[in-house]
Amino acid sequence: MSRIITGFFILTVTLPLLSGCWDQIEPQRMYYVNGVGVDFKDNQYEIYLQLINFKDIAKSETPHVPEAPAEIGYATGETMEEAIYELYHSIDQEVFWGHMNYLIFTEEALKHEEVISVFDAFLRFRETRYQMNVHFTQDSLKEILLITPILNKSLIESKLSHPLNARELEVFTEPVNLRDLVIGLNEPSHEISLPLISIDKNWETTKEHPSKETTIKGIGILSKDGLKGAIIGDTARGINWMHNKKNRGDLTFKLNNNKSLTVDVEKKHLDVKPVIKGNQVQFEVDIKVDVILNGFKKKATENEIRKGVIKKVKEEIMTTYKTGLQLDVDISFI
Repeated sequence: MSRIITGFFILTVTLPLLSGCWDQIEPQRMYYVNGVGVDFKDNQYEIYLQLINFKDIAKSETPHVPEAPAEIGYATGETMEEAIYELYHSIDQEVFWGHMNYLIFTEEALKHEEVISVFDAFLRFRETRYQMNVHFTQDSLKEILLITPILNKSLIESKLSHPLNARELEVFTEPVNLRDLVIGLNEPSHEISLPLISIDKNWETTKEHPSKETTIKGIGILSKDGLKGAIIGDTARGINWMHNKKNRGDLTFKLNNNKSLTVDVEKKHLDVKPVIKGNQVQFEVDIKVDVILNGFKKKATENEIRKGVIKKVKEEIMTTYKTGLQLDVDISFI
């Protein structure tokens, strides 16, 4: 009898000590932030909050047409935090920031003297992560955030959320996450390059309006004092060759008969050595690449193609380097 009483007593005492999940919110009762756009106009922060529907992520392997792939909230405030809290007033469920994938800034926002404090706010917030990508744009934030990936893929698979998805096709410039940005701004040069995102209208669908997609148009150079400028289009192609990472892309150049030839190029190796002569410092750049020919109509020797590739790569590197000097930036080492 005593054993039964003792067992009952222990059960009665320990039951109230068992923990549960009573204070946890069910996933379907939360909104999830995928990206945030930051602008600055008329001494006001303009914040765009992209909320995604997580039920569409499971369908990302097949084409689908979700009713609302994303909702874009917009608010202004004297500080970024004030603008975000203004958005909270119109949201009817809890917002979760732990799956946030990217930040995108306008040119005006990056030129603002307090832009570093915006980065710091996202670093300090307990739910956000250092792995979120950071982008820069000169286009409309609202338009960019409303763009749905090709074939209505989930927004979590977009170029803004996961820029490395397209690495096997072409690498224009390396993506930058929040951790890279903080390290870059604290290195001796105190500068870092951000991918410049633009709107591409090269695609069409059966709908009445042309389809839009995001594209990487160039880079913006950010320092602790704000945005120094942008290198755009063909003048930025030299960036491809000055990163010590394997990447691939295309190269178009003229043959001896003045005919154009496009080849696939995969960079294998980069080595930069300083050469000191008195008070002058120069650098020797050694780049090794593999070149693939997909076909051409005119005759060309292997030596002619090799010389054409070397000449074009040198031209692209020097064009980007000289453009960077106009912004007081040594683009080779950012």
